[in-house]
Amino acid sequence: MFIEPGIRGEKRGWIEVICGSMFSGKTEELIRRLKRVKIANLKVEIFKPGIDTRYDETKVVSHDANAIQSTPIENSQTILLLAQDVDVVGIDEAQFFDAEIANVCETLATRGIRVIVDGLDMDYQGKPFGQMPNLLAIADYITKLHAICVQCGNIANISYRKTAQEGQVLIGEKDVYEPRCRVCYHASEASKSI
Repeated sequence: MFIEPGIRGEKRGWIEVICGSMFSGKTEELIRRLKRVKIANLKVEIFKPGIDTRYDETKVVSHDANAIQSTPIENSQTILLLAQDVDVVGIDEAQFFDAEIANVCETLATRGIRVIVDGLDMDYQGKPFGQMPNLLAIADYITKLHAICVQCGNIANISYRKTAQEGQVLIGEKDVYEPRCRVCYHASEASKSI
């Protein structure tokens, strides 16, 4: 495990945030990192929001069907109760968690735990999503991933919602969302208002 400067030999934790639009590979990257941690025989606990049951009730599953076992939870404080005596904590879809998720991650890192979090940095309107801005602000390492715009083939950073349903949270996948670049996203939004 990486030891940051400080008291010699002291175990230090940190926070890694993986962000981007839908279909950018966030969950895939989270699973990849967590599988490597398991290969290293480190003790890991993985959490996901209870509302995300798109692919599986208990597993974190990527759009490419890669999966890793996790514990679904309803609020972020539960992580502190369940993440005892671990080296690494993985958290999927952080944008769906409550306002305490950043404090929970900070507490874990202060305890010497490596925290790996993924989530959508922007919602379907291109606005910061949930607690992700707070997580990005306290992260030690940030990985921003991009999808490919289905309209033009450029990099995509916005999850365009294909339905007229309102509300920031709408669990869905390719039937509801598609990745768009900034230009194609704004062009589609402008045509909706005509």
